[in-house]
Amino acid sequence: MARANNSIYSALAANLLIAVTKFIAGAVTNSSSMIAEGIHSTVDTSNQLLLLYGLKRSVKPPDKSRPFGYGKELYFWSFIVSIMIFGLGGVVSISQGIAHIRRPEILGNPTWNYVVLGLSFVFEGASLLVAMKEFNKTRKGLPWWKAIIKSKDPSGFLVLFEDGAAVVGLLIVFIFMVFSHHLNLPFLDGLASVLVGTLLIFVSFILARESRSLLMGEGLTPETQQKLKDLVENDPDVIKVTSILSQYQSPKEVLLVLILTFKAELNTTDLTNAIDRLRDKIKAKYDVIKFVIIQPQSADVEENDFSQDINLG
Repeated sequence: MARANNSIYSALAANLLIAVTKFIAGAVTNSSSMIAEGIHSTVDTSNQLLLLYGLKRSVKPPDKSRPFGYGKELYFWSFIVSIMIFGLGGVVSISQGIAHIRRPEILGNPTWNYVVLGLSFVFEGASLLVAMKEFNKTRKGLPWWKAIIKSKDPSGFLVLFEDGAAVVGLLIVFIFMVFSHHLNLPFLDGLASVLVGTLLIFVSFILARESRSLLMGEGLTPETQQKLKDLVENDPDVIKVTSILSQYQSPKEVLLVLILTFKAELNTTDLTNAIDRLRDKIKAKYDVIKFVIIQPQSADVEENDFSQDINLG
């Protein structure tokens, strides 16, 4: 979480300063694309505040009302962030751009816009480099896109996507502003705003998809499940693993449910010892698995008969 915090704080500082300067420059030069960029930076600033709030809530310890903790608070607020990028960032920017395409305004002196864009590119680029550096520490050799798909910590890839979209958006605005000024085609400024909004909507769909998947309850990968199956079935008291159910409660907390077929000759004491032994083995091998629920059944019980008591630890 500390790594994610570094990228969030750097992005927050950059976007807060940039948003103010973009709005001032946009108001002075009548640039809709600059106003759109200001909206973009404002939304990003709000998003970082929401992510920090989600991170703070997610580390609250379990209590009676939330026995498995508050880890999914992070997933919830990450989903809200993706919706905000769509609504406040993408839709508003497109609306602003369409209005200026229909009724284009002659741009004032664009010098301030170029200055702001240059400074914004430096700050956003620096924030993107920080986000890439922090996310790179979690990749474990995986390709970037595959690492994003497999990541269970949305605070990392959300900032990465936001900063990446910000840098691309700045390039779009710069290119269209140059053409708009030199060709005396003020509607291009509105078109740039539409393109920035479209970019934000595209990014929001990707982030919403990943955040929704985590919020709905992603589990351990098939590879990890197979390793768990091998580990458990190597125990002398276990005949086979009937079922493995898992769910990420937070990026570093997994709830695991195992349906196991034990040898029929085990008595209550043997069964209890076997469950405790397996639970300790699993937690020792996988730090991320914090909750282990084992549903035992003897060899003479059908696989779909899960009537035995659940043991929680």
